[in-house]
Amino acid sequence: MKRYSKLIIAAIIALIFIGTFVFLWQKSQPKEVVYNEFTPKMEDIQKTTIITGKIEPRNEVNVKPQISGIISELYKEPGDYVNTGDVIAKVKVIPDMNQLSSAEMRVRLAEINLKQSETDFQRVENLYNQKLVSADEHDKSKLALNQAKHELSAAQDALQVVRDGVSKSNAKASSTLIRSTISGVILDIPVKVGNSVILSNTFNDGTTIASVANMNDLIFRGNIDETEVGQLVSGMNMKITIGALQDLKFDASLEYISPKAVESNGANQFEIKAAVKLSEGGKIRSGYSANAEIVLASAQKVLTIPESSIEFSGDSTFVYIVKGDGKEKTYERTQVTTGLSDGVNIEIKKGLTAKDKVRGPEVIADEDNK
Repeated sequence: MKRYSKLIIAAIIALIFIGTFVFLWQKSQPKEVVYNEFTPKMEDIQKTTIITGKIEPRNEVNVKPQISGIISELYKEPGDYVNTGDVIAKVKVIPDMNQLSSAEMRVRLAEINLKQSETDFQRVENLYNQKLVSADEHDKSKLALNQAKHELSAAQDALQVVRDGVSKSNAKASSTLIRSTISGVILDIPVKVGNSVILSNTFNDGTTIASVANMNDLIFRGNIDETEVGQLVSGMNMKITIGALQDLKFDASLEYISPKAVESNGANQFEIKAAVKLSEGGKIRSGYSANAEIVLASAQKVLTIPESSIEFSGDSTFVYIVKGDGKEKTYERTQVTTGLSDGVNIEIKKGLTAKDKVRGPEVIADEDNK
């Protein structure tokens, strides 16, 4: 029994040894190299580039107050449409104490001057009635009285403006009412009731009450690499795609190319702007991310082959033309002149005909299917 067991074990070892030898021998045998083959085609070819950017209104205005104070009322909300002059908010004035004291002092002085002018005029008028003074003196006294009345009225208006931000004489043009300076959609109101606001002056830009923009006049703003900017000209058509709107597409027309580059991630890029042509019923929000596809060059009805079948050697390009068939198949290296490429296919200007067949990349066998 032990003898048979030893024979079986020996046989198994021999089979393993022979199998390993056969496997290694097969692996060491040269494999037949198989290549893809392509037939040149007559077709249109385009070189395009994709520019990443965003959609924004051409004209966005920040509405700011003409006086400092506290927001007492807000009449509009983001998304509301406003016309030029519509009231967006109201500001309650917090008067400056120095200005308030000066305005009050001016009113008191105006009241004193008015009383004195009234007394003087009454005296001169009595004398004039008795024909003891000339008409010229009487007119001068009357003029001084009128001037004193106007000065008091102006002083009272100034006091109301300092104290309340509005006077009776200019209620309609009140600086406490913050009005839109353009017609458009309110994009943002960054303040709330109770917030303090300041007017624009030499030392600061002032508080923004609202941002208003015309959403019917939009532009695409993006950056293009310096290697491609030389192929752009104003007026070129672009296709704008907004991914957030289920790949909504719009046409656009290039209208601005920056004359100065900006460095971004180590590369020089140039800013571009394109006027977006909105379709009827299309509603776009400011700030949407978008991609712009622009055709840099194109060629119609030209001979093309896959760019993967081209061999680049220095400044020259070559292809391998298939000769013969079966075991007698050979590949003839031929120089060609190339043209436009779209990254997949490339134009052949010279050195190849539509009847030729060219060798492509090597076919990589799938080891799992062996």
